[in-house]
Amino acid sequence: MSTLSMHGTERRTPAAPLLRHGQRLTQPEFHRRYEQCPEDFKAELIGGIVYVASPMRIRHASHHPKLSLAFCLYEGGTPGVQLLDNATTILGPVSEPQPDLGLRILPEWEGQSGTDANGYVTGSPELLSEVSDTTKRLDLNQKKSDYEKAGVLEYLVWCIKERELHWFHFPSGTMIRPNRRSILRSRVFPGLWIHQEALFDCDTQRIAAVVQQGLASREHAAFVKRLQAARRKLSGGR
Repeated sequence: MSTLSMHGTERRTPAAPLLRHGQRLTQPEFHRRYEQCPEDFKAELIGGIVYVASPMRIRHASHHPKLSLAFCLYEGGTPGVQLLDNATTILGPVSEPQPDLGLRILPEWEGQSGTDANGYVTGSPELLSEVSDTTKRLDLNQKKSDYEKAGVLEYLVWCIKERELHWFHFPSGTMIRPNRRSILRSRVFPGLWIHQEALFDCDTQRIAAVVQQGLASREHAAFVKRLQAARRKLSGGR
């Protein structure tokens, strides 16, 4: 669309943005518009409302890899488990978030989420996580509600500034809390152990050491056997 300026020259009116913070959209319409946005643009659909991300501060960018390290090591030691990093996740008709991190059991290993023909995650990964710098209110309210309704089993929110780790186990309606050694243990992913104080201090060596302890535990070995049995069952016993 164009108009005439006061000098009689043509002036092009800027096109309306494809996505605006606070818009109410369905997931299909959000997804259609999102695919037309620039690659460096990030937005999420939470409960039918569009949330456009702010530029990433260095505090988030420097802390995110520390939690990713724990998940990555766990993925490496657990067949059938996949690490997700900022993956578009289609949870339902009014929900398409892009969680900071997640872990899921692959569908061919009897996981509860899938992958569509375009390579997007569909359904609910077993565990989703947010590294919260300026988004604490959103992460602990609207996102928490959306994830729980969609069937996510565990949700971990690391509030960087406050040095808080909120780990929700939705099936039981309870929180996963640290033991006397400051270690939290996932109930959905046995052997996923995270040292809370090491995470707060960004102590990568200690984070890694505690994850390795979890991978060496009996609970993890039993979990791997269950995953392998599920894999054989779904593949017809091969």
